[in-house]
Amino acid sequence: MQVFYINKRIYYHDTDCGGVVYYANYLKHLEEARTEFCIDRGIPLKELQDRGIYFVVSRVEVDYKSPARYGDMIAISAKVEYAKRSSLSFYQEVKRGDTILIKANTLWVCVDKSFKPCAIPEEIKDLFAG
Repeated sequence: MQVFYINKRIYYHDTDCGGVVYYANYLKHLEEARTEFCIDRGIPLKELQDRGIYFVVSRVEVDYKSPARYGDMIAISAKVEYAKRSSLSFYQEVKRGDTILIKANTLWVCVDKSFKPCAIPEEIKDLFAG
């Protein structure tokens, strides 16, 4: 499966009092990359929500390797590692140039309106594999 990237600048509001990106803010960057990954592949997340199909984060594992700082340009990747009946596993990295800043694994679960796991629609599962 292909790796998808977005590029972002680190702004002052991303940082903590030490001048580095506050650890929890990386979750927003990871989410943005997964959302852009879906847009790029034609996965209609809003339409799915209107049909009562949601993808929720069930688990996030993050290894922090090196800090990003105010003004840095970073690249955030998103790659589907595997898809099961009702879940998807993403592997993601945040890099500054060739330096890996963080590595993350995120598990999405497909749920219905009552937030019970449900099967990922086959036509959508195929788009994730794309």
